[in-house]
Amino acid sequence: MRFIKNKVLLSLASVVGILVIAYFCTPYYVQKALIHLYPDIDDLHIFNRNIVAAPDSVRLWVHATDYNTYTLTPQEDSLLSRLETVSFLVIQHDSIVYEEYRGGWNDTLTSNLFSGTKSIVSLLTGIAIGEGKIKSIDDRVGDYLPAYREGRKGEVTIRNLLTMSAGLNWDESYSSLFSVTTQGYYGNNLYELAINLEVIDEPGKQFSYRSGETQVLAFVVEAATGKTLSEYATEKLWAPLQAERDAYWLLDRKEGDEKAFCCFHTTARDAARFGRLLLHNGDWYGTQVVPLDYMQEATTPAYYLKDEWGKDSLDYYGFQIWQYKRVNPYFRGMLGQYIMAIPEKDAIFVRLGHKRADTYVRDVPQDLIDYYNLAANILDNRK
Repeated sequence: MRFIKNKVLLSLASVVGILVIAYFCTPYYVQKALIHLYPDIDDLHIFNRNIVAAPDSVRLWVHATDYNTYTLTPQEDSLLSRLETVSFLVIQHDSIVYEEYRGGWNDTLTSNLFSGTKSIVSLLTGIAIGEGKIKSIDDRVGDYLPAYREGRKGEVTIRNLLTMSAGLNWDESYSSLFSVTTQGYYGNNLYELAINLEVIDEPGKQFSYRSGETQVLAFVVEAATGKTLSEYATEKLWAPLQAERDAYWLLDRKEGDEKAFCCFHTTARDAARFGRLLLHNGDWYGTQVVPLDYMQEATTPAYYLKDEWGKDSLDYYGFQIWQYKRVNPYFRGMLGQYIMAIPEKDAIFVRLGHKRADTYVRDVPQDLIDYYNLAANILDNRK
């Protein structure tokens, strides 16, 4: 019996040893993914980060006279609970009408906006164009990044990157351990990853959602401005928007590059500032933070492209900014991070949480439609 027990223990030890060896033989990003598994909104502590500092001059949101007087129906309450909402915020006429936090969250905690970050990179691109740092959205990427001057990469323009039509070989897979998206999120050399992408589809023809194209765009902005994304965002967005709290931009390594396609951390109240920019075409209380002509094009679908199915004109995506009903521009993150402008009601809503619906109505996640309807119901029932 002792012999059998020792043999079993030896076999287990061998298996463990093989697994340990295999673990250390895998790439760095795979090791990180195995430790941390699937991304979540509270990943701030597991990555290096830069601070996007709040300015000395802060503009706080005010409460509406009927602040939080709306009572959720059981169905609405279930909607927020089912997908583990942590923040739901509705603002109208620059006043907070409804604000709720769940799951231990509050108005001081930051959430990863995930792909909502792409829209921030778009805003920074527009600002760089307005300053003349980038001459035109139709400039070749190779004018700013030498690695994009040769072969088919030399065809790629900034417009192609903005509209996700550059045709780069980025596999948008969030569940695969070895995908380039996993490498981008958990890896430690985003620049090498981005400059080594290749063109596999003709640029400027069809929209295809690829996070790597935002990362390349970010390196264009940095090359054009001579600043990191965090520095440029601090100066050109967070300061003029009079943000209430510091935000954070996650990096691929210590003193490394910002994860431009995924990883801006902020509070719900400060996220709403982006909503106001969408609502007012880049204006912040009389200051044109993002050029008007850029904002108007950025929030207009790129109809000149084919949609992701290759059948119809693209009617739901502009310059890294989504469109709902063709009139509501919004930011969108993979776990249901939504910042939407509702121009017809002079309103904004922000939803942050841990999960997003698996079902879609064409290009729109079902839960986005539900949150929009909830926000509209709150606004329509104001006293």
